[in-house]
This record gives sequence, structure tokens and C-alpha cells, in this order.
Amino acid sequence: METMEKQALTDHLRDLRTGLVRSLVAVAVGFAVSYYFIDHIGQWFVRPLYEVLPEESTLIFTSYQEAFFFI
Repeated sequence: METMEKQALTDHLRDLRTGLVRSLVAVAVGFAVSYYFIDHIGQWFVRPLYEVLPEESTLIFTSYQEAFFFI
């Protein structure tokens, strides 16, 4: 069996803070990258819907939140 070394409470809190900061940075980077490619991502999501729409038709959303529930 492995033996775990004992840490003081402050060491645990320091590890927790480091993990939280890294997680927040990763989320911020992921958000920034996805925001930069928002048009490409949106087109990728609606491409299958456009493929099955009849000719000469378009997508119409009557309220802001409907664009998120187009499936």
C-alpha cells in the first residue's frame, strides 16, 4: 500500500486554490476560442437542418431563445 503524506490545512487550501485558478483559466480560454469561432460553430449546428429544408425556405425565429431550440 502507498502511504500518503500528511499535509497541513493551508497546504490543502493552496492546492485547492491552484486547481480552481487553473480550471477558471481553462474555462476562460475555452470560452474565448469558442467565441472567436462562433459563426463556424453555429453554421456547423444548423447545416443538417438546412439540408432537409425545402427549396427557397429560410429559418425564422420569432423570439431570442428560439434560436437555441431549433432541433
